[in-house]
Amino acid sequence: MTNNKLFDEAFMRKLEQLSLVARKIRSERFRGERRSAKRGQSVEFADYRNYVRGDDLRALDWNIYARLERPFIKLFEEEVDQTVHILFDASASMDWPLNSAEYNKWVYTRRLVASLGYIALANNDRLYVSGLSDDASAVWGPERRKQSVHRLLDFLAEYPAAGETRLSPSLRRYAQQVKRSGLLFLISDFLTPRASDSYESGLSALQYHGHEVAILHLLSPDEIEPDLSGDFQLQDVESGAEQDITVNATMKKLYRQQFTVWQGGLEQFCRKHGINYALVASDQPFERLILRYLRQRGFVQ
Repeated sequence: MTNNKLFDEAFMRKLEQLSLVARKIRSERFRGERRSAKRGQSVEFADYRNYVRGDDLRALDWNIYARLERPFIKLFEEEVDQTVHILFDASASMDWPLNSAEYNKWVYTRRLVASLGYIALANNDRLYVSGLSDDASAVWGPERRKQSVHRLLDFLAEYPAAGETRLSPSLRRYAQQVKRSGLLFLISDFLTPRASDSYESGLSALQYHGHEVAILHLLSPDEIEPDLSGDFQLQDVESGAEQDITVNATMKKLYRQQFTVWQGGLEQFCRKHGINYALVASDQPFERLILRYLRQRGFVQ
């Protein structure tokens, strides 16, 4: 994955027009470049709104009141510093399908991480990036300079997709490791060979530590709708377990039912806990994903 392949100048300019959406605005001890219109004591005027009972009368614009005989409250721009975390699943199941670089989840994942990371850096957000694996994961960052994108690309290019990743332990470890909370993107296929590895406790741990979580659930087209027929021996790419199956119309119908229950359960959990969720297929045109789909779903603006 080279810089030229990922970031042509036209696409970079489009990314620089975007920002990552945090529903909760956080004022940190260190001020950044991001600004938010909210009531504050900074000196730059932003806008007016109607007065409501209980507002501080010191923010009332008496000149407007004298002219219009209606009370308006002055709003100001307060500098807000945003921290962004991008976590990506680095298990072997992410390197699929093996025979299609175009739809390969691992290629798609790193493009996603790099694009979201570049948007954050272009907005002077404080950025952390980390792959998730059962081994202790290295954390890239914090960085907040746009020029750091080249180091981010080098970090991603050298990162392997291998072994298993138990999501909940990995997420809990990250929540304890990096103390500064912020807007956190999680990119994963949520496929695990361990039935006991539930994602719920890991996501809850992130929220407990103050992170605002957004999930990009990345799957390949053949994981969503398998195009198989006949007798096969399947091997789990993470655990190595093998199983003989016969794929027929009945098996495909059962798969679709189980997939709907599994994917719908994750989406329902996210909705219940205030987590922004989107299902992403790796055959979706990448620029359309970033510039249209993620904007429509409230991940970027």
